[in-house]
Amino acid sequence: MPVVETELSALTDRLAGAVREAGALALGKFGSPVRHWTKDANSPVCEADIEADLLLRERLLRERSDYGWLSEESADDPARLAARRVWVVDPIDGTRGFIAGRPDWAISAALVEDGRPVAAALFAPVTDEFFLAVNGRGATRNGAPIAPTPGDGLDGARIAGPQRRLERLAKVAPAIAPVAKIFSLALRLARVATGEIDAALAGPNSHDWDLAAADLLVHEAGGALTSFAGEAPIYNRPDPVHGALIAAGRARHATLIGLARARMADLA
Repeated sequence: MPVVETELSALTDRLAGAVREAGALALGKFGSPVRHWTKDANSPVCEADIEADLLLRERLLRERSDYGWLSEESADDPARLAARRVWVVDPIDGTRGFIAGRPDWAISAALVEDGRPVAAALFAPVTDEFFLAVNGRGATRNGAPIAPTPGDGLDGARIAGPQRRLERLAKVAPAIAPVAKIFSLALRLARVATGEIDAALAGPNSHDWDLAAADLLVHEAGGALTSFAGEAPIYNRPDPVHGALIAAGRARHATLIGLARARMADLA
């Protein structure tokens, strides 16, 4: 059965507390030399990633061991595929930024049910921004409701994403205003949910843990995050990897999707 309202509230409280605690742990190590190394696909990881992952796993699975677990820093357990509800976690999204002493990194975690997120928390400790979203209840930053920018135009639209994708978009929409890279993909998408940027692009090969929490934030704030074909991401599949994605307020998202369909060869 779907998670009931009272249970969802309790799970959201547990999620929020765990993410705040993991953020405090990581912040305590931020700005100091930390041991770090490179894992698969030249992706960095540091000791703070591992410690935050262990903390989140213990807090979130303590009373619900029947829930699945999918984290960037944990060995993948295929048992998650049989679980209807799965915690999807990135202990530090934006590890490169964390190691480099930049502020744009975050703790990202979501509860996924039947392939879609139903509760999400995202915490950027350096800027003290705590985002929370619950299915059907909206999205907030530090307790205040958030919403993407209105309108459907691209002239002057502030858009963040991989440099090559922004360059391709600028060829067909030359009046866009590219935004400097935001190391954390989750935060890049959250900036769409708050209206600080008008749209965001994600290149292919993002993973469930990069997206699930921010996905719910964007949708509950009143925006949309989909593939170039307009399909919402589905989570907890055997291969948790996604293709290129677009996030924006709903009207501007529709414009971008229409452009992508008409000029796919230019944007893919």
